[in-house]
Formats: sequence, C-alpha cells, structure tokens
Amino acid sequence: MKQLLKLIRPQQWLKNVFVLVPMFFGGSLLHPTDVYASLVAAVAFCFVASSIYCFNDIFDADADRRHPVKCHRPVASGAVSLPQAYALMLLMVCLSLAMLLLLPQRRLEVGAIIVGYFLLNLCYCAWLKHHAIIDVCIVAFGFVLRLLAGGLASGVVLSKWIVLMTFLVTLFMSFAKRRDDVIRMEQTGEAPRKNTIRYNLTFINQAITITASVTLVCYIMYTVSPEVVARANTEYLYLTTVFVLLGLLRYIQLTVVDKKSGDPTKIMLRDRFIQLDVLAFVLSFLIIIYLL
Repeated sequence: MKQLLKLIRPQQWLKNVFVLVPMFFGGSLLHPTDVYASLVAAVAFCFVASSIYCFNDIFDADADRRHPVKCHRPVASGAVSLPQAYALMLLMVCLSLAMLLLLPQRRLEVGAIIVGYFLLNLCYCAWLKHHAIIDVCIVAFGFVLRLLAGGLASGVVLSKWIVLMTFLVTLFMSFAKRRDDVIRMEQTGEAPRKNTIRYNLTFINQAITITASVTLVCYIMYTVSPEVVARANTEYLYLTTVFVLLGLLRYIQLTVVDKKSGDPTKIMLRDRFIQLDVLAFVLSFLIIIYLL
C-alpha cells in the first residue's frame, strides 16, 4: 500500500490549489456552493494528476532504473508491477470522472478541461517533455487549465491578467526547476533529461529574470484592472503586490544562491519564508476583499 501511495504522489496534490484560486480571488469564499464546487473540481484534478504520475513512471521505468534517485520509484524499483500501475492509473481516471458527477453545474465543461489535461500530459510524458522550452510551456499550461476549471466550477469570470499571471509564475518555477537539472548535468556530466543539453545557466538565468519580471507586472495590472476593482469593490488590492515581490525574490534566492529549486512542492512545504509570505498574502487579500 505504501508503494501504491508513493506512485500516485499525494504530496504533489498541493499543486491543485490553483483550482481554488478563482473562488478565492473572485470573492466567492463566503458562498458555500462555489466553495463546494471548487473543492470537488480540485479533488478531480488530484485524481487525474495522479493517473499521469502513474503513466509517467510506467513510461520512464527503464530510464529511471539508470537514475541515481529515480531508480527508487515504485515501478522502476519493481515494488509495483506494470499491471498494478496500469490498474491504479485507470482507477485514478475513473475517480476523477466520478467526481464530476458531484458538481452542481458545468460538469461537461469542467470534464472537457480534465480530459484535455489528461491527453495533453500523456503527450507530454511520451514526447513533448523531450523538447526544450515546449516542456516548460506545457507544464505551465497545465496550471492554466486548473485555473480555468476552477473558474467554470465556481462560476467566476477570470480576468485576462490572472490567466497570464498563472501561466507566467508557473513558467518561472518550471525554468527554476530546469536550472537544477542543468547544475546536475554540469556536476556529473550526464543530462537528467534528454532536453537538458538544450539549456545552460546563462539562458535559464535570463529566462527566470524575464518571467519573474513579467509576472510581477501582470499581477499589478490585475490588481488595478477596472473589472477586478469593481468586483472586489476596493482599490487597495495593489497593496498585496509587496508579498508577490517578496515571494518571487525568495524563490530566486533559493534557486540561484541555495540551488534548491529541484522540487517546487518541497519548497512550499519546507521553506518558512515562503510559507509566511503566502500566509501574509492570503490574510491581506482576505482583509481587503472580505472585511474592508
């Protein structure tokens, strides 16, 4: 059972908090129906994401056995057989689709996004992840799909700025993760991924700087856009920009100085600075939108 849980990577479910973003930013946190719908959509994404992790480990089993860290993955190590992994993958897909039946509205639309996410990531695992730049864009687009699903489920109309910001901030973190691969390649002489040879530190550092800068601009534009100001009924959202800036700077520090950008989920779960920054951001947003 432990190895099966390891295969579906429940710790990675943290990424699906992006499904809840439209409900939170849209001011629907006090509407039980919207909260319920967002949570159902988030759980559906957790299951479909786990199915992709199963497929990835199945598809990469041979390559993982030659990797110093990935060789301990359940399929690569032999702890979980291929039939068991396929069965678990199918179960996760079925559970994801079953969750859609619990949605109070727009089941087909949310279902279409989840199916699209599933198919896109099958292509990513089998082929697209071997192409530099395309690989990180696909990862970032997966988070945009989470955002769109959350918006449809909760009935919140998304601002174009928050869609762009979601793509850019996850693109930023994806480039930071690739930087860890480049450093490992330079130290060992072996590329962790086939496309790592198409990256180097100069390119990665410039990409991180560009995406972080544009992300901050997009967030500022989001907070001052007329439709968001009207929906939130406040002009003070721009004050939360300081926490976004601090978060980006801290992530860059972890990436460039500490060289710990290999796993974004671990960073969110372990780094106290980022945790406190996110908490301060959430609390300030709650106060501005719901209390002022």
